[in-house]
Amino acid sequence: QVQLVESGGGLVQAGGSLRLSCAASGNIFRISAMGWYRQAPGKQRELVAAVTSDGTTNYADSVKGRFTISRDNAKNTVNLQMNSLKPEDTAVYYCNAYMRTVTTYGPFWGQGTQVTVSS
Repeated sequence: QVQLVESGGGLVQAGGSLRLSCAASGNIFRISAMGWYRQAPGKQRELVAAVTSDGTTNYADSVKGRFTISRDNAKNTVNLQMNSLKPEDTAVYYCNAYMRTVTTYGPFWGQGTQVTVSS
């Protein structure tokens, strides 16, 4: 069974830092893009950051200069280092990966991890 497992969420004060990690496991042939999305209460899910298999990154304007996405292709992991956190960063963060498996190719999602930034 292919799955994405996230870790690293929590409660932090404004200005603080958190690091999210996501590991893909199962019968995976190939992973193309990996990324992080977030969804705040009452809002749509939005892209935070993404990284392709060759290391090209893309960030939402709201997190540029504060968040850094990184990826380890050998371990099938993706991390999100979040610095200078703001209360508006509060959301459930979801790991996403486009993976080719035995039976399919498409987007897979983690279960989500809560990030809460207090003012």
